[in-house]
Amino acid sequence: MSEAKRILILGGTEEAAELARLLAGRDGISVITSLSGDTANPAELPGEVVTGGFGGSDGLAKYLRAAGIDAVIDATHPFALQISQSAAGACSATGTPRLMLVRPEWQKQDGDWWHMAENMDEAARFSEKAGNRALLTVGKKRLKAFEGVIGTHFLVRLMEFPEADLPIYDYEAFIQRPPFTVEDEMKIMRDHEIDLLVAKNSGGKATYAKIEAAREMKIPVIMIKRPRLPEGERVETAAEAAEWAEKTLLAA
Repeated sequence: MSEAKRILILGGTEEAAELARLLAGRDGISVITSLSGDTANPAELPGEVVTGGFGGSDGLAKYLRAAGIDAVIDATHPFALQISQSAAGACSATGTPRLMLVRPEWQKQDGDWWHMAENMDEAARFSEKAGNRALLTVGKKRLKAFEGVIGTHFLVRLMEFPEADLPIYDYEAFIQRPPFTVEDEMKIMRDHEIDLLVAKNSGGKATYAKIEAAREMKIPVIMIKRPRLPEGERVETAAEAAEWAEKTLLAA
């Protein structure tokens, strides 16, 4: 029997976990999932799991060669631009097939009141003018952009307790992990008198309830556009990515 082909999933998303589960039982494919290590106690995944960064494009290329990786699926968060760029560079350097699994963006619906921001810095400038009490849901790594905002109280949702004070002048932090319900999101907004939501256009179902809640309560949203990802073949679902993996790795 021939040796199993090795596929590296750059993970950390629900789509990446679903893909790992889909591929784990396929004959002839060995699944390795890479996690950044930023989240403590991540969900259990099938196959091998490696944690921590690779050291940029060169470090990832070195890993691909050393681990004998036959294909890479970049299923990271749509805002994880750095690792996506590293994957593009490493796969180009090593000649490794690469696919991007990118969930669709949220689309503005009737009743939504969105102000589109190009990046975090622009979102911070808008938030200083647009609201007095803002629900901030951009992740702990991107909070520094809001450190100079004065006059807006931020209710900051995090997935884990911060190790130090947040770099924001006026804030309250709380810990909550998705998925969320519309009812829960509306209660948070009512209880904290929220008049502005600041969110990344992450896409997906797990965190969409806040957008629905803002629509229902007629609360404006500063929606941060996704960064431009590297060029390359893309799919939108784990099932499509699994099909690509089979064709790429098992084609006779």
